[in-house]
Amino acid sequence: MSSSITRTWVLLVGIAAATGVAAQEPAPPEPAPLTAAQSDPRVMGWMQGFPPPPDKRITQPDSVYFSFPRLRWSVCHIRQLLPTIGISRGLGDPVPLRYVGDRELERLGREIDALSFTPLDGRPPMTWEQSLAANYTDGILVFHRDRVVYERYFGCLGDDGKHAAMSMTKSLTGLLAQILVAEGRLDENAKVVDIVPEVARSAYADATVRQVMDMTTGVRYSEDYADPDADIWQYAAAASPLPKGEDYAGPNGYFEYLAQVQPEGANGAAFHYKTVDADMVGWIVSRVSGKSVSELASEQLWRPMGAEQDAYMTVDAIGTPYAGGGLSAGLRDMGRLGLLMLQEGVINGRRLFPAEVVRHIRGGGDPARFGNAYPALVGGSYTSLWWVYPGEHDVIAARGVHGQTIYVDFNAQVVIVRFASFPKAQNTLIDPTSIPAFQALAGYLQAAADR
Repeated sequence: MSSSITRTWVLLVGIAAATGVAAQEPAPPEPAPLTAAQSDPRVMGWMQGFPPPPDKRITQPDSVYFSFPRLRWSVCHIRQLLPTIGISRGLGDPVPLRYVGDRELERLGREIDALSFTPLDGRPPMTWEQSLAANYTDGILVFHRDRVVYERYFGCLGDDGKHAAMSMTKSLTGLLAQILVAEGRLDENAKVVDIVPEVARSAYADATVRQVMDMTTGVRYSEDYADPDADIWQYAAAASPLPKGEDYAGPNGYFEYLAQVQPEGANGAAFHYKTVDADMVGWIVSRVSGKSVSELASEQLWRPMGAEQDAYMTVDAIGTPYAGGGLSAGLRDMGRLGLLMLQEGVINGRRLFPAEVVRHIRGGGDPARFGNAYPALVGGSYTSLWWVYPGEHDVIAARGVHGQTIYVDFNAQVVIVRFASFPKAQNTLIDPTSIPAFQALAGYLQAAADR
């Protein structure tokens, strides 16, 4: 497989799956990137014209299509770059979201934009509106209780568009798995090998389903992009749906790769964020349900929740959906997922899954195993492929690089959904502004409701 094709696919499989662990060595100073306004795809002129000028084309294969500033266009156009499979919303009418009245929406918009907070990294106070630009926000939707109180779009995204969810895909996969557990169709204490015998010679053979769902496996998997021998490169080569070179002799697709991963440490000892675990959960979910992750997401979520748009997922060479990071969807439909979590499985007066699904996730994983790799989340945990925030706010989240977030605050009864295209694939650079901004907004809405 050519290095350019491998690097092209790693941009989606690897970088889109990472959570922002700091680089191993200090990098030399870099020039400041273009601002959100300067890098707006419409301002840059990407893919405009019939045909677009050669210097404004973003095509495949092209190893830079997911590099900044091109990524600000690419996140809304994954389907033009890679093969995908749909998550159907079915043929019925969508169920509209509930909004506060127009005047109230306008008033809240002004007040929310003016909210001030202090970032966690020593920067001076900034407003909510300033934080949207600072984090290269493409779309943001806010619910208080079950009503939309704020909605804005920027860059490549409109209310009818779709955006890459990155590793928020993992939380979708984890939700499907937790539903199967609650329904008694999946035993979380079972050995993975008893469900998927194909992994008998891999590190997953001795892991339990729960250990994979909580990413406490002892699987050897490195996402150090500076190391040409890192596992991420072999994973990217296996996962690529593009034609492989005649000299390629490695695994083909997610399943073949997962069946040959080797151990590095004990299962259950500690949390280590590894994308391969999410894809293993996807395989387990598919084997138990008899459906692909995309089919099950349609059946369990998109159709019954009254989604506005079909979603889609990237696939490998044999059509397996990328359960660890391949989802693209509309902002409002990701909002519906957030509402389902806030309302413990109920939306539009209809129960889609047992309340214990969300209650388990809210209960969190083991903070002692979580460690300190994520400075803003120390004291939190991870379970069922969802992040559980530390502190007294009772917050869970789905997170993806470049700023993708579903943030659910149960105390404040607030859901915040954000799509973004931050220049670097490191959420540790975004958390210092995002987390206090979200907390300030939740506090404002909670206080307003109490008045």
